[in-house]
Amino acid sequence: MAHIVQPLDQPSNYKDSQARVDRQRQQDLLSKSTTLYIGNLSFYTTEEQIYELFSKCTSPEDGGGIKRIIMGLDRNTRTPCGFCFVEYYTQAEALACMRYVSGTKLDERIIRCDLDLGYKEGRQFGRGKSGGQVRDEHRQDYDPGRGGWGAQAQRLEIERRREVEERYADAQDGPGAVAGGGGDWKESDAPAAMESKKRGRSPDDDGDSARHGQRSRMEDLDGERM
Repeated sequence: MAHIVQPLDQPSNYKDSQARVDRQRQQDLLSKSTTLYIGNLSFYTTEEQIYELFSKCTSPEDGGGIKRIIMGLDRNTRTPCGFCFVEYYTQAEALACMRYVSGTKLDERIIRCDLDLGYKEGRQFGRGKSGGQVRDEHRQDYDPGRGGWGAQAQRLEIERRREVEERYADAQDGPGAVAGGGGDWKESDAPAAMESKKRGRSPDDDGDSARHGQRSRMEDLDGERM
């Protein structure tokens, strides 16, 4: 039975291509490692959430506990991109977390844990062409917890929208295009048109006004006499 059921604290056969070590040397390093690699995290999972979950298998009173957490970051935007490293003070705690925490849910995602060779500066950044993880570079499904569509699918969508906008701009400028706007000439010419419709004042108008004023004064005098 021991050969049928694989131990839950057994590290995977994953080999880091940048580690520059052979299989034997890798096994030696893993046998002493106190660092876990955590994958399939949501981009929105915080360091505090990771600490709370992965400290459940630690024994701070015995000198153990989590030494540090290194969040995986997008190489270009410096934002979380779905993985992290958790370093413990003892290997027993790291193996215990592999046994009891790996395969559980965090932020509604099933996370996976693997024993790591040990964190080195620079490993916190994604290795994908777009700055994130390689797995998100070619992903074809929509995953809201990991930025939506995969990086390649997002680039294709951006290019498609750009082509549509360029075709629309060409249609607007090309032969047979319907001119837009046209409201400016109405505003600028309307006052001039209104002024042109007004009749100019003539000398006859001044005479009529004077005669009208004389009649008004005579009527006032007649009213006083009455």
